[in-house]
Amino acid sequence: MGSTSAENHGTEGVGRRDLIKRSAALGLISVPTMSFLSACASSGGDDTGGKAKAGKKTAKNPLGVNDTAGMEFVLFDGGFGKEYAEDAVKTYEKNFPEVKVKFSATQKIQSTLQPRFNQGTPPDLIDNSGAEQMDMGVLVGKNQLADLTPLLDAPSYDDPNKKVRDTLRPGIVEMGQFDGEKVWIFYYAYTVYGVWYSQKALDSLDEQYPETWDQMLAVCAKAKKEGMAGWTYAGKYPYYLPFSLYPMIGKVGGAEVLDAIDNLEPNAWKHPAVKACFEAYYELYKKGYVLKGTPGLDHIQSQTAWAQGKALFIPNGSWVENESANVIPKDFGLSVSAPTGLDSSDKMPFGTIWASGGEPFIVPSKAKNASGGMEQLRIMLSEASSKNFTSKVKSLTAYNGGTDGITLTPGLKSGVAALDKAGQNVVNPRLQDWYVQLQKEKIGVSGLGEMMAGRLTPAEAIKKIQGFADEAAKDDSIKHYKHQ
Repeated sequence: MGSTSAENHGTEGVGRRDLIKRSAALGLISVPTMSFLSACASSGGDDTGGKAKAGKKTAKNPLGVNDTAGMEFVLFDGGFGKEYAEDAVKTYEKNFPEVKVKFSATQKIQSTLQPRFNQGTPPDLIDNSGAEQMDMGVLVGKNQLADLTPLLDAPSYDDPNKKVRDTLRPGIVEMGQFDGEKVWIFYYAYTVYGVWYSQKALDSLDEQYPETWDQMLAVCAKAKKEGMAGWTYAGKYPYYLPFSLYPMIGKVGGAEVLDAIDNLEPNAWKHPAVKACFEAYYELYKKGYVLKGTPGLDHIQSQTAWAQGKALFIPNGSWVENESANVIPKDFGLSVSAPTGLDSSDKMPFGTIWASGGEPFIVPSKAKNASGGMEQLRIMLSEASSKNFTSKVKSLTAYNGGTDGITLTPGLKSGVAALDKAGQNVVNPRLQDWYVQLQKEKIGVSGLGEMMAGRLTPAEAIKKIQGFADEAAKDDSIKHYKHQ
């Protein structure tokens, strides 16, 4: 999925907003997780298989990978598919001819891997994404992940005079940090979140993308008269709503409002900007501008209905272009915009958008062949592998390049344009990384999902969500993170 995705931590928040600038590029993310992995983060049993012995470090093998030791790679089977990873695995096996990589792809990341973490026998590399994403904050807090600094400080695959970290897009390294300098997660893709729509459909209404909420309501009213709903979303996974709602809150009240929410500060959800944005979204429901039946749709069903022209707008991440490629018409004119604001009183300009690294890869601390897992990532960060990813899945990677000779698809081109318009006005809410259960199950399903289905008023939803946040802030069993 890339759908929420999730993926970052503590100190990262420091200068993250300043780091993502015009040079940042588009990519994809992981969909927020519906399940909370607590047992998976237990210390686990002894690693009965033992660690692979270190290999000899050479110019071609800077991480000292054992050239005869097996390596296991488990990929999330989502919106990006698995071909790009399978291609990278072939390169690994070509470089280490005596090795056969055990590669598998699944949507059941937590249920498949939780028992193995408990037993102390996890794979060497994991794409921790999807609805069953493992809680990164818990994994880091329980010392279940290997520090990826050796990978970042290794020579890059294409240029031995450049470290891997020097080939990455701004902010990627910081996103993988929680506290201190260690990097626990590597976000391979780069995702643009926002409001996705068909330019053809908008043109048919003789309208432009609305910049104020009054304009948004007017466009939705016109669409309704033409038999098209204004909005739809992943009703079964309403944590997709924040992809446009959170940056709207930041636009209206300032980035500091989002920081306070991330920090679990008392009454952060009671800020006037939150209230105004909740009421704006609730108005879509009250006026009948949300596609009928949306609360019962999953992400694929809602995206399909949207692609079929049943709804004009959908909150999503840039993975949607690849994930919905089989249902989006060729003349659709796939486009993405930063969220509509309220009015001219908003603290940040129109164009303020949420963009960040997505598709989080991790190497478990108890992996048998951790250096092999990191080497696989080093290969994936080569220009050839990055270009292969972008060509096949319509998304850019964390590698700062790899687009020469590639014709950008409509969604990718629109995402890059949105980032260009945003300039430095890029926000990066951290709840989906720091507190997965809070973000997905509580704020998403129990709060926003209930409000948009008409079962809670905005005031009731805010009160409920603030209660969830307060509970998380007081819960000593989870590690807490703050923007620095």
